[in-house]
Amino acid sequence: MSEVTHDASSKRIIVKRKLKLSQIVGFLILLAVTITMLSPVWFMLSTSLKTTKEMLMFPPTIIPKVFAWENFRELFTNTEIKFGQQYKNSLIVGIFTVIGTVLSSSFVAFGFARYKGKGSGLMFMLVLSTLMLPYPAIMIPQFLLFMNLGLHDSLLPLILPAFFGSAYMIFLLRQFFSTLPDELYNAGRIDGCSEFRLYWNITLPLAGPALATVAIFSFIWSWNDLLTPVLYLDSQENFTLPVGMAAMLSSKFRLAPWNLLMAASILSVLPIIVLFAVAQKRFVEGIVLTGIK
Repeated sequence: MSEVTHDASSKRIIVKRKLKLSQIVGFLILLAVTITMLSPVWFMLSTSLKTTKEMLMFPPTIIPKVFAWENFRELFTNTEIKFGQQYKNSLIVGIFTVIGTVLSSSFVAFGFARYKGKGSGLMFMLVLSTLMLPYPAIMIPQFLLFMNLGLHDSLLPLILPAFFGSAYMIFLLRQFFSTLPDELYNAGRIDGCSEFRLYWNITLPLAGPALATVAIFSFIWSWNDLLTPVLYLDSQENFTLPVGMAAMLSSKFRLAPWNLLMAASILSVLPIIVLFAVAQKRFVEGIVLTGIK
């Protein structure tokens, strides 16, 4: 009896050792992956705080010898860069893009979700089919349209398309709106609500998570867009951040100011981090609700 008990305890000790060994190996793998993923961020932060002389040193230093905080100030004081104006332009485009996308896409999605008629399914499939069109296919006609309207070299070509809806956002919101019960709308109609008030007073207040998801995606896509601003903007005063940062590598600088560019990169990701931190709960709810239902 004592031998059986001894064997069982020995097996438990061996199993515990194997578990501890596997946990240590797993932790080391996760640590290596984390360091690998964070190394570009550290490189960006480290370079942004280096002087021009230290930036050119080889091998490069991991931690700056002297923290050059003035790099961030120079972004706003250097008249050749115009970083502040570009930051303002990107914020204007991002905010109006969010407003336009949320309003137009939710309105169209509400129609597709609540009203079923002859041809509505076909119309929805046509809207979804536009997702398969690559942007270069519509780039030239759209450019000619805004050129003829006299809107070239302004921020309007970057903002106005958002007010005509986005196929992906329409699909996302329609999935959410379709889950709302008909009894809710019938009760609203009995109380005398018009169809627009059903959309504005009943649907939108209930769609907070889905609208937050649409807003975050729209802002990020607008904020990081480089191709469209390059196509329409000529004046440096109208540049958005991606165009302005790309221009910092142009020939007007004898040496590419990588330290300033990295500082600009850090400042450029701040709005996205703040937006995600504020709307994180709503964003996760929106992904879950629109993805599962």
